[in-house]
Amino acid sequence: MPGPSHGAARVSHGAARVSVERRRAAFNRGVEAESRAAALLAEQGFTEIARRVRTPLGEIDLIVRRGDLLVFVEVKARSSLAGAAYSILPRQRRRIVGAAEIFAAAHPDLAGLDMRLDVVLVAPDRPPVHIEGAFEAE
Repeated sequence: MPGPSHGAARVSHGAARVSVERRRAAFNRGVEAESRAAALLAEQGFTEIARRVRTPLGEIDLIVRRGDLLVFVEVKARSSLAGAAYSILPRQRRRIVGAAEIFAAAHPDLAGLDMRLDVVLVAPDRPPVHIEGAFEAE
């Protein structure tokens, strides 16, 4: 007959499975939100340079270009556009700015371009909202 530790192990594995499923669902929602944001930006004449760029300070969701303008885009998906807007905290802003600076430093070929930090808010059953110059590097 299994002892208490075996039962606890089963519960633990069940919780781990739920956690993996939640992470996978969140990842899929993020990918979908980024695709919606990229489509909106493409309609506005931007060309996608990169998506999900990882740096030591964090990830840049999208990097797009239009002419001499390079834009680092944070995509925020929530159940409402207001919730998405309020989810961008000061700590995240610093992370995004730092990640953009790291990317720019690693790509000297882009140094002559104007650079901007934008946000695209995404919510179900609503068109995405593009906020140009959502925050500044400090």
